[in-house]
Amino acid sequence: MNAMMQGWDWNAIYLVCFGAGLALSFIAFFAGGLHLHVGHFHLHAGAKGAHGSHSSPINGFTLLAFLCWFGGTGYLLHHANVLGATVVLLLSALSGIAGAALVFWFLAGVLMPHERTLEAADTEITGVVGRLSCKIRKHGVGEMLYEQNGARRSAAVRSEDGLAIERGTEVIVMRFANGIAYVRRWDEFEHGLLGEQVSQQKGSGQ
Repeated sequence: MNAMMQGWDWNAIYLVCFGAGLALSFIAFFAGGLHLHVGHFHLHAGAKGAHGSHSSPINGFTLLAFLCWFGGTGYLLHHANVLGATVVLLLSALSGIAGAALVFWFLAGVLMPHERTLEAADTEITGVVGRLSCKIRKHGVGEMLYEQNGARRSAAVRSEDGLAIERGTEVIVMRFANGIAYVRRWDEFEHGLLGEQVSQQKGSGQ
């Protein structure tokens, strides 16, 4: 085996593994290649979320960690020219496994327990009160900012009666259809609701 391995350029092999693992890790993190979203954490690299969640030990994160640790350790040891190629290969593989195990422990023990799958009720927008960040023109579309589940969100909105509503107006979502929230002014809705309650009370008192 040693004779067969002597003909290979192990420095290049280890360096390529390390470089590929490091580059892909940066791409995955910054471009979302492995669907990792920091803040609202979503993991789609062999993981299943929330209730009864688990992550496979072999996934995109652990594979990239293995490449980085395997390549980095192998290059340093082989470049030092102290140990034989077979020993360096074995130590590099062990280092890669250790790095992958460390990353898996971090995913499964630290990040995954805090992951939560959103239910339909968590994203229900009907009845939500928000404020217009972009005015609604007559029969046009505007934008509303609102808070839900501790996060600031936005939605495309139309006036339910087709009338214009100025920017900064507080509105309430009456219904949601085809990606558009239909809203009414909150003050009109509030006064109308209170008026209906007063009328009902008067009617029941007679």
